[in-house]
Amino acid sequence: MAVYLAKEKKQEIFKQYGGNENNTGSTEGQIALFTARIKGLSEHLETNKKDHSSRKALLSIVGKRKKLLSYLAKKDIEGYRKLIEQLGIRK
Repeated sequence: MAVYLAKEKKQEIFKQYGGNENNTGSTEGQIALFTARIKGLSEHLETNKKDHSSRKALLSIVGKRKKLLSYLAKKDIEGYRKLIEQLGIRK
C-alpha cells in the first residue's frame, strides 16, 4: 500500500516550502514532500504491522530524505536549520 498524496496537497507543499507550486525540483520542497509521505506511511504501518513492502518503501524514502538533508546542510546551512525547525524533524 503506497501512500500517494493528492495533486492539490503536493502543490500546497511545494508552494509553502519550494516558493512556487511549479518548483518541484527545489530541495526544500522535495524534503517536505518526503516528510509528508513518511508521516502517512508511519500511520499506515502502525495499524498494519506485517506490511513489509510498505516498510521497505518507508526506509527507502527516509534514506532519500537523509541524502537531500545532508546536501542542503552543505549548500545552505541556514536554510537547512530553518527547514528542520518548520518540519519538526531532527529533534
